[in-house]
Amino acid sequence: MRQPQSLQWRDGDVPVSTRFDDPYFSLENGLAETRHVFLAGNDLTARFDGPLHVAELGFGTGLNFLTCVEAWQRQGAAQPLHFTSFEGFPITPEDMARALAAFPELGDLAPGLLAVWSPEGGTWAPFPGVTLTVIIGDARETLPAWKGRADAWFLDGFSPAKNPELWQPELMAEVARHTAQGGSAATYTAAGFVRRGLADAGFTVERTPGYGRKRHMTKATLS
Repeated sequence: MRQPQSLQWRDGDVPVSTRFDDPYFSLENGLAETRHVFLAGNDLTARFDGPLHVAELGFGTGLNFLTCVEAWQRQGAAQPLHFTSFEGFPITPEDMARALAAFPELGDLAPGLLAVWSPEGGTWAPFPGVTLTVIIGDARETLPAWKGRADAWFLDGFSPAKNPELWQPELMAEVARHTAQGGSAATYTAAGFVRRGLADAGFTVERTPGYGRKRHMTKATLS
């Protein structure tokens, strides 16, 4: 079992990785950032009418997962939602609870995730119609071994400047290999080498306005 991620706390409720010296979500509004970057960036609300498999690099606090579930429930989607996340350095249930407490809008959902969460990973059904799988380990090893394919990707590792191994062209090629035809990906970063890696992997890449102080983000569609 991997040792849980060591955290510091900024402004009382923003977790910061001591390993990468990077916050887990926006200091301005993590929930709004997730909605802008990952939900809107993948046009998910228009895709909830059919079965959907979302995959993610970097589960973190579970904020992206719960935000996706909240939008899926709010739309009254009848089709199942599958969510698979690859996490190298899981956090403890206690730290997850503290981080999610900053988002009262998700207060009805957080207990469902906390009830099943284990830093060892696993597959759970925390909500009706929703399946969550978290795969623990180095994504450079675990993603190539994965048998699934996603309709949409949340690329949410720590900053490419601080965690470059999660953004290398080889891993972007694995993301493409595990994406359904016509599938999408979105990330908060617009770093040139990330965009080039996605393009070389077969994605059509678009730089779009980012959230808050981030001028740009990246959207991609598998051609």
